[in-house]
This record gives sequence, structure tokens and C-alpha cells, in this order.
Amino acid sequence: MTTPLLSLTDIHYTYAGTTMPALTGANLELFPTSRLGVLGHNGSGKTTLFLAAMGILTPNKGTITYAKSQLKTEKDFRLLRSEIGYLFQRSDDQLFSPTVIDDVAFGPLNLGKTPEQALRIAAEKLSLVGLKGFENRITHKLSGGEKKMVALASVLAMQPKALLLDEPTNDLDPDTRERLIHILKNLDIALCIISHDWDFLDRTCTSFLSVENGETKATEFIPHTHIHTHQGGNVTHKHE
Repeated sequence: MTTPLLSLTDIHYTYAGTTMPALTGANLELFPTSRLGVLGHNGSGKTTLFLAAMGILTPNKGTITYAKSQLKTEKDFRLLRSEIGYLFQRSDDQLFSPTVIDDVAFGPLNLGKTPEQALRIAAEKLSLVGLKGFENRITHKLSGGEKKMVALASVLAMQPKALLLDEPTNDLDPDTRERLIHILKNLDIALCIISHDWDFLDRTCTSFLSVENGETKATEFIPHTHIHTHQGGNVTHKHE
């Protein structure tokens, strides 16, 4: 049986100053070939699960394992962070350099690439996400969708083994959303995607995890909206 690349087991977490747990016995397994979509209402615990996976917050209880090693300390998570790319829900939380090329080249430089190598990789990833020619643009002046794709390029520049993507279609126009779908479908790495965009998940993922009130369960169900023609005309309604 294939060993998970990343696993979170029986994760419990309550934010300081609150009494309601954000996660209650949550579980997640990501295999090298996984394309896992994560579903759930706002506040259900999805982002908290990703933050725990990346070691950004420390669970009150539970185990996190990466590459067969259990992770407990900040030092333990260094390998994981160098090999798993995390796209934040808010791009402004991820981008901090003056220019686009500086942001995208930062990861490769941090992993030991030479400046020349880092710039070459950064230029390649910017071209991949449709931002060729943006190298010297000022990052904080970009649109929300442009920032999102710069953040994706910066994550891809680290040549990760897996991606955790939190609401990656936020702020994207239809053409850029289609480009993102094309990029993800052609990546030969593990994907784990949080999204309220059900059509996007249906087109990029092959298995699904539901998060509700901090608990997780595997599901084959994707909520979706159909438009049917009835005698009274077109009526939009959601299937639950």
C-alpha cells in the first residue's frame, strides 16, 4: 500500500480566547498522486487544517507526519516547507518583496540556488502563469488576480512535491481561472485544494474531503447548481 506523503491524524485545535474548537479529531492524507478537494462552509476548519499541516499553528492534540517522519518542533517542519508549497487565501499575506521578480525568486534563493538560477526559474514560472513581462512590476500595485498568480509562481518556483492551495480562484477573472485549471491539471505533483468553487474542484480533483464543525470525512459528493427548464421557465436551484 502506498505511504502518504503527508498525514494529519486526530488533529484538535482551539484558537486562543475562544472556547469553540476549530478542529476536532480532523484527519487528512495526501499521497504523491493525490488530487484532493476540500469542501466546507466558512469557519468549518479548512484553513486551520492547512495551517496545522504547514506548522504555522501547533495542534492541541494529534500527529502530523511527512515523508514517514513525525513532525513536532519548528525544526521538524523545515523539510516539509521546502517541499510543500502553500498558497495562502490572501495573497498579501504571501507577497512581501518590492518587485514581482524578487518575490518569485525568493524561494529558490532560500533553497540555495544561485542568483542567476533563481532569476531563470522565476522568469519561467511567471511565463507559465501568464505574467511574462511583469518581472519589474511593483507587487503591491497589482490587481488581486495578478497578485494571486504571482503568489502561485513563487510557490511553483520552489519546485514542490505537493501544493496546498487555499481558495486559489479568489480574485481571478474567467480567463485566468481557466489558465489556472490548465496549469494544475498538467502538474505531476500532489494537490490539495480548498475551494468554494465547486466546478473548479470537479475539474481539478479526483477525491474529496468534507470539513464540518472541525471534523473531516471523505466524500464523493460535490455540491453544485443546475439550471433546469421547467414549465414556468428557468429556475436555478442548488442540489444538496
